[in-house]
Order: sequence, then C-alpha cells, then structure tokens
Amino acid sequence: MKRFEELKALIASLEGDADKFYNKANSAAGTRVRKGMQDLKNIAQAIRAEVQDLKNKEAK
Repeated sequence: MKRFEELKALIASLEGDADKFYNKANSAAGTRVRKGMQDLKNIAQAIRAEVQDLKNKEAK
C-alpha cells in the first residue's frame, strides 16, 4: 500500500507542471512532466509485481 500512496503523491506533485506545460506552454515544465510520467510507469510496474506476488502467495 506504501507504493500506491507514493503513486498518488507523485500524480499530485505533477499537476502544477502539467498545468504550466499545457496552459502556459512552459517547455521546462513539460520535461518535468515527462520525467514524472516515467517515474509513474516504474512505480506502477513495481505495484503490479507486488500484487502478483501477493496473489501467488495466497494461492499456495
């Protein structure tokens, strides 16, 4: 559950940069959004693996 909370916090932290990029055409904010999206992808993959591991342990 810790990683899920981390995921939510990261999304919230990217909101300002997303607004700056999409509404104010700030290209530096776009770079930060792209980096954040990569971090989101990595965290999401870790959550997927964790869920699968827990699911497999319960099946035994």
